[in-house]
Amino acid sequence: MSSKDIASAKTCGIVLFPDMTQLDATAPYEVLCRIPGMNVLLLAIDPSPVPTEHGMRITPDCSLSNSPALDIVLIPGGAGVTETLIDKRYVDFVAGSAAHTQWIVSVCTGALLLGAAGLLQGYRATTHWLSLQFLPAFGAIPVSDERVVVDRNRITGAGVSAGLDLALLLASKLSGEEVAQAIQLGIEYDPAPPFHSGHPRTSPDKIRLMEEMRLKQAIERRKEVVNIASALLVSP
Repeated sequence: MSSKDIASAKTCGIVLFPDMTQLDATAPYEVLCRIPGMNVLLLAIDPSPVPTEHGMRITPDCSLSNSPALDIVLIPGGAGVTETLIDKRYVDFVAGSAAHTQWIVSVCTGALLLGAAGLLQGYRATTHWLSLQFLPAFGAIPVSDERVVVDRNRITGAGVSAGLDLALLLASKLSGEEVAQAIQLGIEYDPAPPFHSGHPRTSPDKIRLMEEMRLKQAIERRKEVVNIASALLVSP
């Protein structure tokens, strides 16, 4: 590492929680670890491997309580994010990080935890299309037609795969466009999806309805928890 890299070294903490979507964390991790001078840490409540929503287990580097000072905090999403919205351990950690971090970042429904921590009031933000409806409860301005939204030092990404786009954009802000482009080339991120059903605006109605039905119960529970979390946010 050059002296310039050492001088600009930064630390990013990615917060893990049970039943998260692993790609929300691992896709940005792959990009951010390639930024010169970047130290990426995986944080969790305790040192135990964290089970993701489909069974993969990810081992954290340290606990939230032992986290070093962070320049960037990244919150992934997934089914498990719902319960973090009313878990003071996560909410307090994210809220407390805002005072000293350079960038506060979320992928997919991780935006809801930023909201529950009071970090999206008056900010434009995006999240997974099925959870955009919950952003106003936290005072956020929902954006449905942008894959990555930057508002001051908040960066929010849409669903899951948007984590790659978000991380590359963050890389450009931290180290310049050439570094970000080199990372993109290194991971050969040149998407050419076999189907044009990756967003409600292009997906056939039948497919969209199938996905809404599949997640109906989870969204109903999320609505209940968002109501509780938003009420706690505005309480004196």
